Amino acid sequence: MQLVLASASPRRRQILRSAGIPFIARPADVIEAHLPDEPPEAFVKRLAEEKARAVWRDSELVLGADTVVVIDKTILGKPADEDEARRMLRLLSGRTHRVLTGIALFNGTVARADVEETVVYFRDLDDLEIADYAATGEPLDKAGAYGIQGAASKFVQRIEGCYFNVVGLPVSRVYSCIRSSLRCLERPAGTGDGQSAQPLR
Repeated sequence: MQLVLASASPRRRQILRSAGIPFIARPADVIEAHLPDEPPEAFVKRLAEEKARAVWRDSELVLGADTVVVIDKTILGKPADEDEARRMLRLLSGRTHRVLTGIALFNGTVARADVEETVVYFRDLDDLEIADYAATGEPLDKAGAYGIQGAASKFVQRIEGCYFNVVGLPVSRVYSCIRSSLRCLERPAGTGDGQSAQPLR
C-alpha cells in the first residue's frame, strides 16, 4: 500500500526520507481555522485528519499532520509577516511553551489519530536578536515563528520530549502508527488486533 504525505512541508519530507520511510507527497488544501473553544490538541488532530481525508485515493494510506506552538492558552501558527514573527518571539522569550503535532492515518475507512507534545524552554531574547532572526525569513513558514533545526537553535535551552516533533513530525510515533495500521489492514475482517483503529468522523 502506497504511503502518501498530505503536506508541502520540506521538513516533514526530509524527516521521512532520513528515516527510510518510502512515501510520495501530495499537499492538502484545507482551511486551517481554529474553532471557538476548541482545545489545541483537538485542533491539531482535526486538521491532521482533514488533510489526510482531502488527498486520499483508493489503495493509499495517507499521513496528515499539523503542528502548532501553544503558550499559556494561545495557539501560535505560522506568522503572516516579520512583525507578527517578532511578536511571537517576544511572547516565547524566557518562557516555556508546548509544541503539539496532530498526526492521522487514513485509508478510506480507518484512521489512527494521535497528538505528540514536546515542551520547549526558551532563553531570554533581546530586541536585536529577535529583529535579526525575524529578518532572515526563516520564521515565516514555521509554527511559533522559529525553527529549532535552524538559526533559532541557539534560543532553545532544552526540550522535554521528541525533537523531531518540534521540527514538524514525531517520526517514531508516525512509524509505529504506520506499522500498526498496516498490520490491521492485513488481518481478516473481524479479527481485530486490540489497537485503537476507528472510523474518521
